[in-house]
Amino acid sequence: MSSTMTPEQASAFQETFGRLVANVEQVLLGKTFVVRLGFVALFSEGHLLLEDYPGTGKTSMARAIAQSVAGTHNRIQFTPDLLPGDITGVSVYDQKTGQFDFHRGPVFANVVLADEINRASPKTQAALLEVMEEGRVTVDGETHAAASPFMVIATQNPIEQAGTYRLPEAQLDRFLLKASIGYPDHASTLRILEGSDVKAHETTLTPVITADAVLEMAAQVRQVHVDPSVNDYVSRLVEATRTATEVRLGVSVRGALALIRSAKTLAAASGRHYVIPDDVKSLAEPVLAHRLVLDPEAEFDGVTTSGIIGQLLLETPPPSDRQAV
Repeated sequence: MSSTMTPEQASAFQETFGRLVANVEQVLLGKTFVVRLGFVALFSEGHLLLEDYPGTGKTSMARAIAQSVAGTHNRIQFTPDLLPGDITGVSVYDQKTGQFDFHRGPVFANVVLADEINRASPKTQAALLEVMEEGRVTVDGETHAAASPFMVIATQNPIEQAGTYRLPEAQLDRFLLKASIGYPDHASTLRILEGSDVKAHETTLTPVITADAVLEMAAQVRQVHVDPSVNDYVSRLVEATRTATEVRLGVSVRGALALIRSAKTLAAASGRHYVIPDDVKSLAEPVLAHRLVLDPEAEFDGVTTSGIIGQLLLETPPPSDRQAV
């Protein structure tokens, strides 16, 4: 049986997590919650889906996260004519050696920004999602390991749906979290305008930790204690999504596991070596909402998946914190 994270380790994790968030906030002003979600996804060894309007800082966030952990960063602009090989790489015949050499694609980086993922064909989307799930690429029968750590930040635009391919439910399920950056508030906008002489892509952040340290911290997260009462709470929440009248397809077991993994990271980021119900509540919407499929009539009536998760949190009694410790 694996050892449990110690209070001292949790305190050190919280301190490092805070420095990472503060580092990224130098370029993404006033967006603490979504930056924290980005690092929750990274240390939970998952991927992040950002649904947001153009110009809200999605590319800046991906680059800043990569720079903060001394990692590599690539951006892939998804278009209808993008091919799977444009993501994974291709084998090219070398006339001198008489052999095929594998030329790595942009997916071989620590942080990969998949911009407007829903603009590419389902076949191309699937090429990326295979790497996300398995952490490796297979081309011409040869397997190539992805970078470690490896995180995909995919974006999709909630407007301009013409010419896009909606991500199927099974592929949405591969994303640990879904979030939205949103526009900055008035004070943050003023600070951005005051620094308008420096372009976002020219800003280079000093690394806070190394990529190897990310792997160590992710291993620590797995040792965060989860009481059976918290597992029971997550199970009841997930089961409630399957029986809700407005829902056609509820949350899978993968979704329940994602909520526990994320809650462990949030607990450690809060300086605790154990999960409390509030960790689950804080992450329920970003982890579960995108995994629900609504009944068409409910969707037509303006019901949202976020609203359903909010209602289920009110209706599903959590264990007391004393139980969960």
